[in-house]
Amino acid sequence: MKLRDEFSRKATSYDSAAVLAREVGKRLAERIDLVRLVPRRVADIGCATGDGVRELQRRYPDALPLAVDFARPMLQAVAAQSTWLERLRSRAPRCVNADVLSLPLANDSLDLVWSNLMLHWLTDLRPAFAEMQRVLAAGGLLQFAMLGPDTLKELRTLGAPIANFSDMHDIGDMLVAAGFADPVMEMEMLTLTYETPRGFLADQRRLGVRAALLGSLGWRQWRKLFAAWQRLDGVLPARFEIIYGHAWKVMPKKMPEVTTDGRSVIHFDRMARKP
Repeated sequence: MKLRDEFSRKATSYDSAAVLAREVGKRLAERIDLVRLVPRRVADIGCATGDGVRELQRRYPDALPLAVDFARPMLQAVAAQSTWLERLRSRAPRCVNADVLSLPLANDSLDLVWSNLMLHWLTDLRPAFAEMQRVLAAGGLLQFAMLGPDTLKELRTLGAPIANFSDMHDIGDMLVAAGFADPVMEMEMLTLTYETPRGFLADQRRLGVRAALLGSLGWRQWRKLFAAWQRLDGVLPARFEIIYGHAWKVMPKKMPEVTTDGRSVIHFDRMARKP
């Protein structure tokens, strides 16, 4: 089943298991507080049920908020949480059903793009970065968090086919290649704990990411693997590598004027002499 279909089916159960997403979103918001920015239009891309776009609304109440997701039921959950007063005052998030690889937004139309724990599901980050760079205005900011390659390393080393995620340094290189400037990358490990493997699997199922994150193994293989999962202080640790990043879209450099035979043209202005 495609990831879009999984997220669509799990929109009603997502919030019950989104502990990691909420914690990472809070930490991402703390990082954006350090940036001087007064955006007119902001977008949470891959918004799920809308925690991110609500964080942006609290910080930038005068900005137009966009909630973007490729799963329509997630957007319906966003809309359902908008108050009647927000709708009356036209302050509710504008919901946009779209894929990050093809955003129905004009060039240079956003001042801030936020994305929390979505980008790592893409097989190739480069087209997404190029598209987000396109819709950002000059001086605009891309702020994101995503899973890194050491996610669930304790299960990977036991033989679990955990999804492969991009390295922090490669992500920085891809941002520069997409036209972003001054990328800043950070990493930290966050640990969730579970009493049983069943609880861990249930969370991934409620989020709609079980197959995408854990791959496919037979039940006997999973039982053998889970039996070898080492407990820490009586519980099972599930460690997630979180990569935080931000980068700016800068004004394009003006290309020098060149003659037909390839020589650069330099203009001098004559200054009037003072009497």
